[in-house]
Amino acid sequence: MAKKGAAGEYSVAVDAYIAKAAPFAQPVLEHLRQVMHEGAPGVVETTKWSMPFFEYTGPSGKTVILANMAAFKAHCSFGLWGAELAKEMRADGVVAGGSMGSFGKITSVRDLPSKKQLVGYVREAARRIAEGERTKAWSRPKVVKAEVPMPEALAAALKKNKAAAKVFEGMSPSCRKEYNEWIADAKREETREKRVAQATEWIAEGKSRNWKYEK
Repeated sequence: MAKKGAAGEYSVAVDAYIAKAAPFAQPVLEHLRQVMHEGAPGVVETTKWSMPFFEYTGPSGKTVILANMAAFKAHCSFGLWGAELAKEMRADGVVAGGSMGSFGKITSVRDLPSKKQLVGYVREAARRIAEGERTKAWSRPKVVKAEVPMPEALAAALKKNKAAAKVFEGMSPSCRKEYNEWIADAKREETREKRVAQATEWIAEGKSRNWKYEK
């Protein structure tokens, strides 16, 4: 059940989430929560996938996700949704790389832009929804993830096997990633060598790393 406030709608579930968070995370989450309500009066709190989300309603009555936040063992994350806003924040040099929200791993309020700047971003994000510029309920900028570097052992093996190398180049990024991670995760040299030999054989046959489990 939610409670009403001057700036919008507060969720008791979010209250509980913050209360259960690690001590270092609580002031970060409270700060972000305050920023959301200050920058987007009328914002509604909810929880999805066991983490707090902030939603805003556009002129058509459609609810759109404005932002989300989360607390982990050693850091927090905060994401403002919307591709155009992400471009602006990137141009301002405040967006962190990776998949940890808009500002990377947050361990204290000091890791965030100033409150004035952050409120400004939230206000702009809310304006785009309020004026109908952003209407997709679940849209957020797609992050192009860099491929896992190819282990030297696999690169050397493929260099010796031109046919396998050609097949590997034509595989999807996800297939290449699975092979690269499998070999990179080997702890012992002996294990690595066996995996490289097996991978080279499967690749030459056009098989994915988990081909046995594919229908």
